[in-house]
Amino acid sequence: MPLINVHLAAGRTDEQKKALMAALTKAAEESIGAPLQSIRVWITEMQPTEFMAGGELMADRLSSGGTPPDPRAKAAAGS
Repeated sequence: MPLINVHLAAGRTDEQKKALMAALTKAAEESIGAPLQSIRVWITEMQPTEFMAGGELMADRLSSGGTPPDPRAKAAAGS
């Protein structure tokens, strides 16, 4: 029984979260052959005051006009 827990910054719409959970469910079903009925996916949302990225409290980054870090940017740079 695959159990998939996504930790996510608060602020996504219900539609976005549903799409993410559906995509993860499909990926688990297709990649490891898990029966659809056995797959569990849930989202744990965190407020900006509850986590840091790169040593900076996310609430501080957002209040100074910054945006949440995009992990794809680092991957694209080859780092």
